[in-house]
Amino acid sequence: MSGSWHIEERANSKSEALARAVENAPETGCLSIVVLGASGDLAKKKTFPALFHLFLQGFLHPDEVHIFGYARTKISDDELRNRIRGYLIKEKSASLEQLENVSKFLQLIKYVSGSYDSKEGFRLLDKEILEHELSKKSVEGSYRRLFYFALPPSVYPSVCKMIKDYCMNKSDLGGWTRIVVEKPFGKDLASAEQLSSQIGELFDEPQIYRIDHYLGKELVQNLLVLRFANRFFLPLWNRDNIDNVQIVFREDFGTEGRGGYFDEYGIIRDIIQNHLLQVLCLVAMEKPVSLKPEHIRDEKVKVLQSVLPIKDEEVVLGQYEGYRDDPTVPDHSNTPTFATVVLRIHNERWEGVPFILKAGKALNSRKAEIRVQFKDVPGDIFKCQKQGRNEFVIRLQPSEAMYMKLTVKHPGLEMVAVQSELDLSYGQRYQGVTIPEAYERLILDTIRGDQQHFVRRDELKAAWEIFTPLLHRIDDGELKPLPYQPGSRGPAEADGLLAKAGYVQTHGYIWIPPTL
Repeated sequence: MSGSWHIEERANSKSEALARAVENAPETGCLSIVVLGASGDLAKKKTFPALFHLFLQGFLHPDEVHIFGYARTKISDDELRNRIRGYLIKEKSASLEQLENVSKFLQLIKYVSGSYDSKEGFRLLDKEILEHELSKKSVEGSYRRLFYFALPPSVYPSVCKMIKDYCMNKSDLGGWTRIVVEKPFGKDLASAEQLSSQIGELFDEPQIYRIDHYLGKELVQNLLVLRFANRFFLPLWNRDNIDNVQIVFREDFGTEGRGGYFDEYGIIRDIIQNHLLQVLCLVAMEKPVSLKPEHIRDEKVKVLQSVLPIKDEEVVLGQYEGYRDDPTVPDHSNTPTFATVVLRIHNERWEGVPFILKAGKALNSRKAEIRVQFKDVPGDIFKCQKQGRNEFVIRLQPSEAMYMKLTVKHPGLEMVAVQSELDLSYGQRYQGVTIPEAYERLILDTIRGDQQHFVRRDELKAAWEIFTPLLHRIDDGELKPLPYQPGSRGPAEADGLLAKAGYVQTHGYIWIPPTL
């Protein structure tokens, strides 16, 4: 017993020492960024454009950075550059300076072709990276290598093994090797743990960046500042004042050619178990000891571990009519394209407050928002309940904003109470300020070694523990999605669940983003 304890203690000490070394590592030495799956949609639409914008803002210096694309497709450097070009800029309306910037960026990209389990491919990749590093005359051991997995999770283990065997950097002089892995991290608790173990055998936790792009969104990043830097929120943010919290994701289009992929996962795995649950953590967590990544992630894990098992009566599933018309979707698919799930947090701050996570496709609007609804005013002399409750709303997308719905007197001679808002709309307040894309911010964080906005292994496990029982019941056909019309609010039963959870809808009030 004591022997195993000492082994565990030494392992923890080693991990902590490595974490400190990574955290304090100087940003010196040339940087090689490898985009694995470079010919795929994610790389073209998100990864390369994010790198381009970091280049434009001076975060990727041409004299120290080189970008490598790696994929199975057999194409030349120029062919990859031409595939990417159209996603970086609209060439027809671009100025001469913008076109020159695109050309300068594309010259930083080199392509290597190989399979994801090929020794030869990764040896060649390492050779190309090393040539770049030697050409920069950096001190050996100070090189920085970042591998971005724009790949399906099924190939993560083999790719990790190839990188570990053939493409690692010596990290004794401040250099490092880091990997960025995209969701989905498994399909349930068992598969996620298996994937974590396979990657964890090859890389230490400070080297692994599990990316969830919602954590890079501007207003999601604002949550900690809002909650812990504003005095008037501190006494209000609890079960005594808040009646319910909604975290909502709505799309006004269906699966659109991704039906086969989506059907493997469904809306809960695709959106709720990761994006919305991460937002819930930031809304519900206690104040961390500091802004150090581990202190923040510790508090997020505590929230997840406090979530009670989901009750069947607090779940509504839906599938839009026409979803199964997609030839890539099975005729008898039980996959939900809509879900409303009520989570209950069993702790002192949130006991009795329902957290309602709602996501759906083919609905009547496109938006993502957090809606915190406060309790009714006690001893209401103005009959405010007719107007609706106070709400604090954070609009994540589109039209980023935060606004407080409150009751005021309507101008005029009569004492008439109406609902209005205090509004901070980013487009109006921060004119001329470009809000960075989530991927830009998160890739920059990986280069800087900041893991605050990435998912830790124990956090991932706790998230899957919440949803796996429900997901298995859906997979086994025990819970069936209800049909709903495309362009609607979703199944009517979902509105009934909201009302049962305590949400009071405001009738006659609609927030309209202010115009400039």
